[in-house]
Amino acid sequence: MTAATGDTATSTLSIRDSRRLVIKIGSALLADDDGNLQIDWIDALVADAAELRRAGTEIIIVSSGAIAVGRRLLGLARGPRNRVLRLEESQAAAATGQVRLAHAWQDALARYDVPVAQILLTTEDTEDRRRYLNARSTIATLLKLGVIPVINENDTVATEEIRFGDNDRLAARVAQMVSADTCVILSDIDGLYTADPGQNSGASHVAQVHAITPEIEAMAGATSNEDGSGGMVTKIEAARIALQAGCRLAIGDGRIAQPLRAFDGDATCTWFIPQGEPQTARKRWIAASLNPVGTLVVDAGAAKALVAGKSLLPAGMVRVEGGFERGDPVIVRDEAGAELARGLSAYSSDDADRIRGLKSSETEAVLGYRGREEMIHRDDLVLS
Repeated sequence: MTAATGDTATSTLSIRDSRRLVIKIGSALLADDDGNLQIDWIDALVADAAELRRAGTEIIIVSSGAIAVGRRLLGLARGPRNRVLRLEESQAAAATGQVRLAHAWQDALARYDVPVAQILLTTEDTEDRRRYLNARSTIATLLKLGVIPVINENDTVATEEIRFGDNDRLAARVAQMVSADTCVILSDIDGLYTADPGQNSGASHVAQVHAITPEIEAMAGATSNEDGSGGMVTKIEAARIALQAGCRLAIGDGRIAQPLRAFDGDATCTWFIPQGEPQTARKRWIAASLNPVGTLVVDAGAAKALVAGKSLLPAGMVRVEGGFERGDPVIVRDEAGAELARGLSAYSSDDADRIRGLKSSETEAVLGYRGREEMIHRDDLVLS
């Protein structure tokens, strides 16, 4: 299979069959050059998102634009030299713009009786295992409750060493985190070209990409947009993250009205196609990339349940070995010492030892708080 296919760009792929969809929106689409929000455009996009949601697709929005909007509200005008904001000015602009941006999303989605939640993340939140699990759990709970999470980088506290620097990669990390099957990046370009189409009239559009090769990387260019720090380079990096997670990713032109609907029409876009499903990729990551720091020994009934695809419950545990925290990787063994599985523990070793052998309904009384019913959920478990 070649890494890229197609020299024109109408794709037959559709976002309507998405189970969980992450939509990334660039600053240039949300705000004009003066930092004014494009309310009509937001309303049109929300109309598409609400339609997909009614059809059963879970929606997550990754929204840029806070700094662009905030600098206008604070009077930090660009001036004749279009000056770059200092770090503290960017943080102040982000803090102000996030409020305005959140209200805009809330107002737009309220017309469809859809509740909204705002989540601010940094790279540390997606790379530290416990923060990762907490963020993942929060987003999953919001989706279960029918809420659309609106996510942005936490620019008010992030410094260079903990920044994504762009929301393209943030969107891909979020898609990876929640096992989304589709991620759409709406931008000011309709996908990947073999060269910069603004400088090379012979550049050809690439309709589908199946692997991120050096050839694909060479097609990327840079951005001159001050408020949006993306560009095709970061979109390719986002695609790499998505493909590794088993999530397909599409790049399309968001400047048209109702851009999501265009993905099911004749609009030009580029699709990055993974080789595996999201859950397959996640479990492969758990099995191959983690170093277990503890062991859970289970009885015969629990061992049989694991083989049947069930989660590990506290009632099936007979012994806890090693010291670990919530979210750490552990090995599951039977009483004869044979390895059965590996997974991510929902409890620390101390708490796990206190609730082993208990029914899930009994754990709250022992621990003093209500935790997960499962010691290891089947989504976080890989059979050995």
